[in-house]
Amino acid sequence: MKNKIKAVALFSGGLDSILAIKLIQLQSIEVIGVNFKTPFFSLNGASEVLKNLDLNLEIIDITSELLEILKNPPHGLGKNMNPCLDCHLLMFKKAGEYMAKIGASFVVSGEVLGERPMSQNRNSLSIIERESGLEGKIVRPLSALLLAETIPEKEGLVKRNKLLDISGRARRRQIELAAKMGIKDYPSPAGGCKLTEPEFSKRLKDLFTQKDFSLEEIELLKLGRHFRLGEEVKLVVGRNKGENEKIPEFFQEGDLLFKAKNLKGPLSLLKRALSAERGNFDDFIVKSAQITARYCDKNEGEDEEVDIDCFDKSKKYQKTLKVKLLREEELGTWRI
Repeated sequence: MKNKIKAVALFSGGLDSILAIKLIQLQSIEVIGVNFKTPFFSLNGASEVLKNLDLNLEIIDITSELLEILKNPPHGLGKNMNPCLDCHLLMFKKAGEYMAKIGASFVVSGEVLGERPMSQNRNSLSIIERESGLEGKIVRPLSALLLAETIPEKEGLVKRNKLLDISGRARRRQIELAAKMGIKDYPSPAGGCKLTEPEFSKRLKDLFTQKDFSLEEIELLKLGRHFRLGEEVKLVVGRNKGENEKIPEFFQEGDLLFKAKNLKGPLSLLKRALSAERGNFDDFIVKSAQITARYCDKNEGEDEEVDIDCFDKSKKYQKTLKVKLLREEELGTWRI
């Protein structure tokens, strides 16, 4: 009995990748999905989609490789900290490695020609093919008729006349095709990648100025207001109840937590405070208390003072500071 043809598909959870997979599955080809894990993007709630797609999914963590790319992306950055072309290239390389591992014949992608200016133009698609080592082995079902014939098509593994000629940013044809296929549950289009967000990118650039950092500190960039108080010392101030509840999850030895004694207000986390130079330690404590006080539920006034509790994780260091509220314009020096 002839072995069934297998393909590896890049699966983001979005409509384009769902449709690309379905078009290949309809040709009686077994498709195995790969999704890439990083702190910057995720599956976007695609678990429900998977139930109806008949797709086994392999999760591949590319965090360490992507962090190295971010330090010096060979093909440059977008408007923010997004190395879109190099990120996509990394994904295809990893998909190619997995393809070889499981004995699949080609890689499937939901890319649409011209849909994304940096990573889905003809030049970018050619670079990905060439530099990933997958030249001729990437099938893009949604735009295949606008692109060169691939090896799987030439060899008759994939029927070219069953593929499409979609291009551009409009999604009308994808939505119509989804309805025709009975696909109803799919996420709304969104950037999805934190690296494309100006505020997050600014915070990440700042984090890169530290000598070292953890993955937990990257996750912390997604919460609160951030203030750089020293080369290795940063204050994160909760903006709402949800963030105040999450910030303690990042509270580690060497950090300090700040909270108003008798007022409603934020929880603030001072990272690496206890490892700071002793000459700056008291200054960090006072600034952190003042910034925390600034966001408490109290009418602002130059003579008003607030009691702020400060403590470390083991509660060996505990202190209450009476501080004046800072004015908004005074925060600019430290705000990230």
